[in-house]
Amino acid sequence: MRHNSRASLDTRPPGTPPLDPGLPVLLLRTNHNFFHHGTLGAIRTLGRAGVPVHAILEGRGNPVSRSRYLRQGHPWAPPVDRPSALVSHLRVIAERVGGAALLLPVDDAGAIFVAEHADALAPAFVFPRQDPDVPRLVADKARLLDACAGYGLACPESRTPGTSAEVDAAARAFGLPLVAKWARPWRLGPGLRSTTLVHTREDAHRLLAASHDAGPLILQRHIPSGGGDWFFHGYFDGALDCLFGGTGRKHLAHPPQAGHTVSGEWVDNPELAELAIRAVRLLGCRGLVDLDFRRDPRTGAYHLLDFNPRIGAQFRLFTDRRGLDLARVLHLHQSGRRVPRPRPAYGRRLLVENDYLRQALRRPFRRDAPPRGALRRADELAWYAGDDLPPFLAMGRRTLLTATRRTLGGRSSGRESNGGTSGRDSRGRTSGRDDPGGRSSGRESGGRSSGRLDDTHDSHTGERE
Repeated sequence: MRHNSRASLDTRPPGTPPLDPGLPVLLLRTNHNFFHHGTLGAIRTLGRAGVPVHAILEGRGNPVSRSRYLRQGHPWAPPVDRPSALVSHLRVIAERVGGAALLLPVDDAGAIFVAEHADALAPAFVFPRQDPDVPRLVADKARLLDACAGYGLACPESRTPGTSAEVDAAARAFGLPLVAKWARPWRLGPGLRSTTLVHTREDAHRLLAASHDAGPLILQRHIPSGGGDWFFHGYFDGALDCLFGGTGRKHLAHPPQAGHTVSGEWVDNPELAELAIRAVRLLGCRGLVDLDFRRDPRTGAYHLLDFNPRIGAQFRLFTDRRGLDLARVLHLHQSGRRVPRPRPAYGRRLLVENDYLRQALRRPFRRDAPPRGALRRADELAWYAGDDLPPFLAMGRRTLLTATRRTLGGRSSGRESNGGTSGRDSRGRTSGRDDPGGRSSGRESGGRSSGRLDDTHDSHTGERE
């Protein structure tokens, strides 16, 4: 299928159930991420359906704030570790919006907060109610592993080392490279990564030494990528029935080989759908979910990698033939309207064009370069839309500005390092020139330390997508 700019107008197909314009929506995001295309996707799909959409944003510097479908942006909220202040802030916004609003968190920390403070939020907001402990259980990678082991759900073999000797033992048992994860990625600071592919024991030791509130550190056996990376998005009601769901194949990720989806396709995979629905029901998570899997090419088994108790950034991939997607399903259900059976659009493709172009320009002639036809084959782009150009243009400007700052920062760091040639400072630490993100290394960031750490998540957001 080819990309058609007019398809982005989203003129609802016949039979699309109407949404209730009397139920406004407030998008809650707790982490600073100017390029979170999932927020824009939610604003557009709900706004096009006539729903007033509000969002907590950093200001006009966020490209999402330029969308014609955003009714109003609201001031940035207090952090989740100040719950009373955050609840008060949300209540003030609810008064401005007028009447009860549907509260839609778009990151893990927000989803955990809403579940754990549901009683305090309920007078002003509506949202799926569930066991308050469940979102934290599934989002915490260490607790998720324990729960999956108890239910017999396949996950990569893992260890949680507390000492250097235990790191070495994990390396001997699993071999190199290892996958290193922080258990609670939503506690990471800006620019830090939740998951890293570790090629040496020394790098694993450095990560352990960088322990912080996002810990403990988890080391996992690396599953070869030959079986592919897969995901499931769904919406579950109070009885844990799946009202809408879809399975997708990740064709391109950022960073390459792992990380959030850059190019994805809606694929009919009944085996994975059955496994995902079973996992959600066993773990008891209601509302919106986003699960990541990797298929082991040696055994054919799907291993659960992550469980996000909220809407996934690439949710627009699962837009059915009626124009129904997960954000609209949530709105229908929470407004008391009937959710029709989905009409899957298998083969539908979504592309995050800024990340695709970033990889294409960096690796134009390499064997692992992104496929050149991906833009043409996409049915929807994450940023570009013919009826809503300003966010796309603002994203382009901000991308260029960010790239320029990183380039100038890297050159400055190179001049200040040992003669400007080694990329290391006088104490032997990797400078910003070797780190495209301009981040520090080793103990200071838990990120790159010797050029042998491959970031596999963009997860100051605590999410894969």
